[in-house]
Amino acid sequence: MSARGRTVTASAMLEQKRSVPDDDDGERATLDLLASGKLEIEGRLVDASNATLYCTIRTSGRPKSARTAKAVDNSGGQVACVYKPIAGERPLWDFPMGTLAGREVAAYVVSRAAGWDVVPPTVMRDGPFGPGMCQLWIDHDTDVDLIALSRRTDHAGLRGMAVFDAVVNNADRKIGHLLPVTDGHLYGCDHGVCFAEDYKLRTVLWQWRGKTLPRRSLEALRRLNTQLNDGGLEAELSSLLTASEITATKIRIETLLKHRVHPYPPADWPAVPWPPV
Repeated sequence: MSARGRTVTASAMLEQKRSVPDDDDGERATLDLLASGKLEIEGRLVDASNATLYCTIRTSGRPKSARTAKAVDNSGGQVACVYKPIAGERPLWDFPMGTLAGREVAAYVVSRAAGWDVVPPTVMRDGPFGPGMCQLWIDHDTDVDLIALSRRTDHAGLRGMAVFDAVVNNADRKIGHLLPVTDGHLYGCDHGVCFAEDYKLRTVLWQWRGKTLPRRSLEALRRLNTQLNDGGLEAELSSLLTASEITATKIRIETLLKHRVHPYPPADWPAVPWPPV
């Protein structure tokens, strides 16, 4: 993810009512580094609602992936990342305590399996403040007007993100969670309040509501459906989500494939997060 705010440094879904690795070997290497490298805390994102720490991980040599290489400091060989310890999660009334980090990792797993690549590489690991999620830091393109980007209807990556959010039931897709990078790819961050069983989709990306899903989105949904039915993806998610949350995810995917349209806002839930930015 990438900081939007200040950083402190130290030294009923259809009813109307890259930056990062660009190849499998590079992504695997990045995940291994995030999971096993030594975390050095450099600062804290003080505007985040949960403890969000900006860290570096040192690596010997250059990553194999061109995109990963962009995230490495040539002089020091450092990879930047974000570490969110479970101990720093604030209680929420509608999500079980201590589950947000696992939901962030689950969002990455789903994004990767579908081929969306919306979420930067993310792992669960132990750290200076106990277990939590660790995600590759994304240096977003500061020349992009995020408000204008969020309103576009012709951006394939943004539309794919809208479908991804429908699958994971994202309750907090804000404009500030969009991370466009200089090569044109679009990433997103802050997926801790996803995968609720009840329909809680809350997003700034409603411009396609009721529109027919594009072919690339249907292909991604079919990939997810196949992998969940095969059992492998479900097994990977089982350590991160409850069985009922995985079942609800399956149902959302099947519903999207059946009706082939973008969902409508929920009738009994705020449709847009506040603040939207």
